[in-house]
Amino acid sequence: MSCARPPSRWRNHRGILTLASVLSPTSVVPHKEVPPGGVVQILERDVAQVNQSVRGLEGAGFPVRRAFAGLDLRLTDPFLMLDHLGAVDYAPGEAKGAPDHPHRGFETVTYLLSGEFEHRDSTGGGGLLRPGDTQWMTAGAGIVHSEMPTNALLDNGGVLHGTQLWVNLPAAQKWTPPVYQDLSGTAFGQWSSPDGGTVRVVAGSNNAVNGPGSTFTPITYLHLSVPPGGRVQLPWTPEFNALIYVLEGEGTVGASRVALSAGQTAVMTAASPGGVDTITVHAGASAESSTGQMEALVLGGVPIREQIAWYGPFVMNTREEIEQAVTDYQRGAMGVIPPKHADGESTGS
Repeated sequence: MSCARPPSRWRNHRGILTLASVLSPTSVVPHKEVPPGGVVQILERDVAQVNQSVRGLEGAGFPVRRAFAGLDLRLTDPFLMLDHLGAVDYAPGEAKGAPDHPHRGFETVTYLLSGEFEHRDSTGGGGLLRPGDTQWMTAGAGIVHSEMPTNALLDNGGVLHGTQLWVNLPAAQKWTPPVYQDLSGTAFGQWSSPDGGTVRVVAGSNNAVNGPGSTFTPITYLHLSVPPGGRVQLPWTPEFNALIYVLEGEGTVGASRVALSAGQTAVMTAASPGGVDTITVHAGASAESSTGQMEALVLGGVPIREQIAWYGPFVMNTREEIEQAVTDYQRGAMGVIPPKHADGESTGS
């Protein structure tokens, strides 16, 4: 849903380009082999840092919470940004979206919780997102797309609630052809904890349950729904970092049970040697949320650890690549979104 600044601002891109430092490698802690008949030690990760989201506006003016605002990119790598939209209860005629805008060099993952959005792009791809659905768009070498509320939402009003995650691409994949995945919520794998918590797997694998999203960068993307007083213990991949963002409600996370509430992100510590790597989430005794539960996203992946050049909708590795992206978009090299037929279908790429 997050889109570009107006092209007039891009003409001054030399002055606002941000270069992140080269990310230095860190050691990876492997699992320790346990002999037959031995005791497996369960090790819980703890909280290294809690970050408060920052409110802003995106697209045509819809409100978002920027979950990673202020965090060092080395802590979130391979994730660049997480925007939390709403929940906003729009009156008829008020719903807003993100009109045509470009991307290059990363992937966007839009996960809808309430409302309806229509995606259209310059490859001729598109789809209708309903509650529980996800669109996974690999911008790669460059794409132009839009995410707009449906006519039904515009005409009737209603609640719009969702998130958009930006996942970086390694340098070797930044020039891959753009791809769009339309992932129905019914395709998501899920598992339940003993006390009623639900874990939906959007991408990657958790507890031997797989998600439908196909990724270039090894990641896990989970949506947790935990009833009041409930607990979910997630097996985790030692090589992955871990981030927890609370959508609604409140609870505690990590071995020290650090308090976490709606709009906050917990950056978890690295894996400890000698046992089974886990992350634990406890919901509060009561839940002030639309579902009556603590709702949270848990993200993790293998850091890419490459230089980042980031300007607006473009994320590359060098200043020169950013300048080329701006030039390519301005001359139309990223394509245009095909017009619709009278029946609402695109005419093609």
